[in-house]
This record gives sequence, C-alpha cells and structure tokens, in this order.
Amino acid sequence: MFEFTDYALAEQFKTGNMPDLERLRRLPCLFLPEGTQDEVCRVGTITDARLSNFEIRFEYAIDPDVPPLKNAFLFERRSRLDMDRHKHHWDWHRNHWAVKDVDLFRFLLQNVNPRRQRPSVFVIPEHELIERHLVAVMMPFDSDSGPVYAAIQQASESCGLIARRADEIWEAPGIIQDVVNLIDRARIVVCDLTNRNPNVFYEAGIAHTLGREVIIITQISHDVPFDLRHLRHIRYLNNPEGLAAVTIELKNRMNSIIGH
Repeated sequence: MFEFTDYALAEQFKTGNMPDLERLRRLPCLFLPEGTQDEVCRVGTITDARLSNFEIRFEYAIDPDVPPLKNAFLFERRSRLDMDRHKHHWDWHRNHWAVKDVDLFRFLLQNVNPRRQRPSVFVIPEHELIERHLVAVMMPFDSDSGPVYAAIQQASESCGLIARRADEIWEAPGIIQDVVNLIDRARIVVCDLTNRNPNVFYEAGIAHTLGREVIIITQISHDVPFDLRHLRHIRYLNNPEGLAAVTIELKNRMNSIIGH
C-alpha cells in the first residue's frame, strides 16, 4: 500500500497509520497487470475496500465507457502518469496500490481516442466474445447451396471447428441481428460470393469491419467485387470433384489461420 507514492500525498490518505479507504474509494483507478507490453489495463473504481488480516481486500467495477488499454501504451506515456521515477521500472512489476497526483480523466481525454459511433441497424457488444471453434458461413439459403455448405462443414470438422449458418439459429427477432451475432462470435468467416448475392456482400463487409478472418470462395472469379479482387479467393466447381477439391483448400486455409 502506497508504494511508489509521494510521502506527502500518502499522508493525505491516511487516518493515523492506516489508509483512509473511504477517501481512496473516491478516486478513479487504473487496474494494471504487471508488465510493460501487451498486458491489458482497465479503468474503473473501487466499490468496496476493507482491512482483513493485515491485507486490504477490495472489490472494483470496470468503467464500460473507457476502452481497454495496453500497458505498452501507458508505459510510453509513463512520465505523464508519474510512473517513471525508478530506472528498473519497479512500479510496473510489483503488486501495489499507489496514489498519483494525476488527473486520470484529463490524461484519458488527451490520449485515448473517443468511442466510435455505434451501429443503429444492429447491435454489437462492447467487448468481443469470440468462440475459437466457430466458423460462420455466409451464403444464400437455397437448395443449390446445400452441397457447398456440406463441403465447408467437412473442411471445418477436419480442423476441429464447427461451421454454422444464420438460418440454423434463431436468437433475435430480426435475421440481421442473428447474422451479425454469428459473425461477431466467429473465429473464421467463409463468404460465398457466387452469383453476387447482395446479402453476402453486405455480410462480408461486416466481417471485414469487425476484423474477422474472412475466406472468400466463389464459382466465378468475376463475381468477386472489384474492391475485393486484391484479396485471395478460392474458386471451385459445384460438382463432386470440385467440392472435394474446395474441401481440401478450405481445410488448408483454416489450418493456416488457426495455426495448426
């Protein structure tokens, strides 16, 4: 407690020799795991704190309006956070509760990009919940697509993954929300652009915007829009030999993505 805190500042938050937990609870907090690289830091508040067996036990709440930060981002700006006094950077590598004479929210306003505008047509959660074994398949829901979907499922299963289409789930009142939920949870998104289906084009754009790994397949290369032709795609024939071949290509691409 009060490690790496100026003595005079620490005294302001003490009652006798004990920390004034009630006053400390009013301060915004940075919750940092130890390290100066890709560790994820959050901003929040202490909701409850108490002394127990010479330890301070506390509960806290994360502020949902402040995006997660990387320790490396903060470490680059450590002088502004008064966290640069020790040449060995011990304050980044020890469990402690420090108090700094820093306006945390002013720092965040000056250094953190504001939250982007949220979509109004559908909802995406504040934080990602990617299901590592899920493959989302974007394709028309017609009888001709059945064998192609079966080939994608076979490729997925051979990689230890599970392929699903939006017509197999019904979680939201509107189909678009089910589609977005499926894309947002998926590790990989397969988009079949055959016949230039506008729904699949729209879904491919959502997948790219959400940062998903997208595999484009098509029976006709010309069906891939001009803006996407710089991306590699898999061309296939919708016959037994062609579907067997695309199963192998998809398997290889999926294994490359998941690191097998």
